[in-house]
Amino acid sequence: MEASVFFTWLSICLLLITTTTSDDDLHHRRNLLGNGLGATPPMGWNSWNGFGCMIDENIIRETADALVSSGLAKLGYEYVTIDDCWGEVDRDEQGALVPNKAAFPSGMNALADYVHSKGLKLGIYADAGYFTCSKKTPGSLGNEELDAETFASWGIDYLKYDNCNNDGSKPTIRYPVMTRALMNSGRPIFFAICEWGDMHPATWGYTVGNSWRTSCDIADNWERMVSRADMNEYYADYARPGGWNDPDMLEIGNGGMNKDEYIVHMSLWAISKAPLIIGCDVRNMSKDTLEILTNEEVIAVDKDNLGVQAKKVRMDGDWEVWAGPLSHYRIAVLLLNRGGWTVNITAYWDDIGITSSTSVVARDLWEHKTLTSKFRGSFTAAVDPHTCKFYIFTPADKKSLQMS
Repeated sequence: MEASVFFTWLSICLLLITTTTSDDDLHHRRNLLGNGLGATPPMGWNSWNGFGCMIDENIIRETADALVSSGLAKLGYEYVTIDDCWGEVDRDEQGALVPNKAAFPSGMNALADYVHSKGLKLGIYADAGYFTCSKKTPGSLGNEELDAETFASWGIDYLKYDNCNNDGSKPTIRYPVMTRALMNSGRPIFFAICEWGDMHPATWGYTVGNSWRTSCDIADNWERMVSRADMNEYYADYARPGGWNDPDMLEIGNGGMNKDEYIVHMSLWAISKAPLIIGCDVRNMSKDTLEILTNEEVIAVDKDNLGVQAKKVRMDGDWEVWAGPLSHYRIAVLLLNRGGWTVNITAYWDDIGITSSTSVVARDLWEHKTLTSKFRGSFTAAVDPHTCKFYIFTPADKKSLQMS
């Protein structure tokens, strides 16, 4: 019997998986990055966007408390990451990195113990150069083994590894050195490559890190945010469980965009299977910020275990249709209006990978409601300026699908 539903992208996805997980490939992967982390994109918080260099252990402890009390931790926001400026400018007599004594007087072991006691994980920042980007802390170039051992001894669970102040050698030479050092440290540590998309890390990052930045830094404004998503989308085919494209951290709640624009931000990151790393002060979130960050239906798209990043499937002027397959034969569909007036945006079945005869049920992920009508062939919605509509399409005839 001919199936009533055929998802072209799912077939491509399955073909990609089977053609990239040969015995040789898996052996290669285990030898280069065998930490078993990143089955789905990481979620958590990072200090940089909200605090810059103005960080200390009290902020980190209070942030851990807030992630738990707000309910964010229960939804998967588990990594609490200290970004740049955490260290003394000089190493100790043994050559080890030293936490800034004024900002972190209790030391990193005590801080890790506190974060772990909350059921969370501690992340830290380092650099594949001689100094970090702020030049306030030594980089790890030439000290990778010692620094990885130090991080492991502190109880670190996540390493963001930047690309400043290096010796001019290629990231493809410097980053794998830290990969091997982390593997030798005896502790599973999520490795987030942050070389700004310098040498197309998506093309080589999977055997080196668990995620890789695909662009330079984000900023808290509309143009910068959507341009990061654009650059990230170019590498969609390289994302998969264990290794993710990273368009940088979330700016939601930092005040540079309005609520609708932050909803677009969250939606684009989720459909792109991007790391969801909060960048605002979670101790003092607005109701709108918390509502956006805790949308479980949107988070579920990001965490879907099929692990396929969505793509733009149609563009016309200022409007776009993004779509990507999910588990259980569903498809995530994002209608995005980047322009200045309301437009009707149509998702056509042949664009999003559904046969023309298929009838679907549409679930609106921001309105939290299932539309009463069923749709066949196409779907149209009015979308206001700088907003989006985010749906999951599920085949209406599941019985026929199961027989296919």
